[in-house]
Amino acid sequence: MPIFKIFRRSEWDAFRAAGATRGAPVDLADGYIHFSTAAQVAGTAARHFASESDLVLVAVDPGRLGADLRWEPSRGGQLFPHLYRELRLTDVLWDKSLPLGSAGHIFPEGVL
Repeated sequence: MPIFKIFRRSEWDAFRAAGATRGAPVDLADGYIHFSTAAQVAGTAARHFASESDLVLVAVDPGRLGADLRWEPSRGGQLFPHLYRELRLTDVLWDKSLPLGSAGHIFPEGVL
């Protein structure tokens, strides 16, 4: 089951060009890269990206991240996946646009 990271288009473009990233400004400030499960990602989009439309949803296989991936309590005590190393382009399973519709973000089929 993949885990998900939401990037702004400029962050995704920079990640693709460099081949690796330490994440968005919030990730850099916290010292790890924030991810969400399929059950959590819509809430993450609504809470942190509510009015943003030019987003990219990235799926990552948690098995590729090894011991650097930790499941830690966050919003409402839920366990969220946090990556304590750079994310590499080779860790990514797929990426898809995450457009903003009239009722919120429109997730690719099969994610939620």
